[in-house]
Amino acid sequence: MSENNVLDSSEPHALTIIIAPHPDDEIIGCYKYLKEANLIIYDGDTPLERREEALNLKNHFEVNQLFLKSIPPNLYDTKNKFFFPDPIYEIHPLHRSWGFVGEQMARIGLDVTFYNTMMNAPYIHEVKDTKGKELLLDKIYPSQKSLWEYEKKYILFEGYNKWLF
Repeated sequence: MSENNVLDSSEPHALTIIIAPHPDDEIIGCYKYLKEANLIIYDGDTPLERREEALNLKNHFEVNQLFLKSIPPNLYDTKNKFFFPDPIYEIHPLHRSWGFVGEQMARIGLDVTFYNTMMNAPYIHEVKDTKGKELLLDKIYPSQKSLWEYEKKYILFEGYNKWLF
């Protein structure tokens, strides 16, 4: 599916969309679901170096990537599945602000799952393919390697949470 088709509101939706405030959040928080993802939306203020690294993900997955300040209205569809950072357990302000967008979307009935990159939530579990996750992080985001090189929690764990209203 091309980038233009992803945003074409006339096309039937059944997209898996990961919201990653920072490039590397999609791997740290949603490694398990990357193969399913059709679209990754990164924050629109992402610096050029990090954008260039993120675009290397296309060498490993068939996924469209956009850098935006908000979710396009035509993606607000109950057939789409969204992954947002958890607005409660995340501590970075950008993660929390995107998480609050996800909360608003969940409250109107969209399919939203929250993920955690801090590994401080009560719903964290062990990752089965830790070696694959670490290798992918090293290949795609060499500028950020010191983050997971010394803090193995980013490689060893993930967590997902759905809210009921």
